[in-house]
Amino acid sequence: MFGNLLMRWRLIRWRMLLAQLLPVLALGAMITARAAPVGDKDDAIKLAINEWTGQHVSTHVIGGVLERAGYKVEYVTAGYMNMYGAMGEGELHAALEVWASNVSEQFAKEAAAGRVVDAGDLGLDAKEGFAYPVHVADICPGLPKWQALRACASKFATAETLPMGRLVDYPADWGTPGADRAGALELPYKAVPAGSEGALIAEIRAATERKSPLLIVFWRPHWAMSKYDMKFVELPPGEPACYDNAAWGTNPDATSDCDFLPTRVFKAAWSGFAKKWPAAFEIMHKMQLSAEQQQPLMGAIDVDGRKVEEVAAEWVAANEASWRPIVDAALADAALK
Repeated sequence: MFGNLLMRWRLIRWRMLLAQLLPVLALGAMITARAAPVGDKDDAIKLAINEWTGQHVSTHVIGGVLERAGYKVEYVTAGYMNMYGAMGEGELHAALEVWASNVSEQFAKEAAAGRVVDAGDLGLDAKEGFAYPVHVADICPGLPKWQALRACASKFATAETLPMGRLVDYPADWGTPGADRAGALELPYKAVPAGSEGALIAEIRAATERKSPLLIVFWRPHWAMSKYDMKFVELPPGEPACYDNAAWGTNPDATSDCDFLPTRVFKAAWSGFAKKWPAAFEIMHKMQLSAEQQQPLMGAIDVDGRKVEEVAAEWVAANEASWRPIVDAALADAALK
């Protein structure tokens, strides 16, 4: 138990340090980008592909724009929590959807060492938290208030979790945010990691169709939030003091006894990216994708069964007016160097 608390404490301290370092690191990378020519168009820019559909959409859309600018792009499957060592070595060049509320200690170390930089906001209006299908409020009166979960725990129990309730957590590769919060808030729930994003959606679909109880860690933007009429539990508001000071909040012996911090979604890159591909870095830095743009593309992939490459290519072709000025400005700036 002490070891787990110590590890969480170290991670929290890294995140607090990271919050101070990222603006400086990003500024340095941007300055470097402005001071160099177009860069190497022969070597492929390697973009990370992580474990969820929204990330695939963001990556293929921005990757498609980089290809339209004349760069070669390669998509590399990488674990979300442990890809930053490879990025720091320049073996992987960028990840285009990093959630600040759930970022690894490895990222913090690489950023602090100046090997990985913040490459700008993605533009998503995002939220993470404990969620449930709307019908679950009838099973657990008192929702969305988080205190209601204590009295209702037995209604969420399964053979796997008895006598505790079942909380479906993120896949293990994404960390343990559900387990961390349930423990800190002293909720009698056992966190069970899902196998994948698809497994999370399968849980939501099954609970909605059967009108059965479900408590799950999930996020917005996601097409499933609207399709299955999902609501968020009102946990104690997330703020830095909750993660930095155990005395804050309902549990004086633990941090993380609150909701996720308001989530910033940003792009991360190898620190050498801006020097090797300056115009590409400027394009990547300035490109954004809103929740309203991303969510229907996710639905086309997960609901309609279409390929992400096809869906992203269609969006890039249909929205040239939104990205062409970014590309033209970046290439023009590079041509003047």
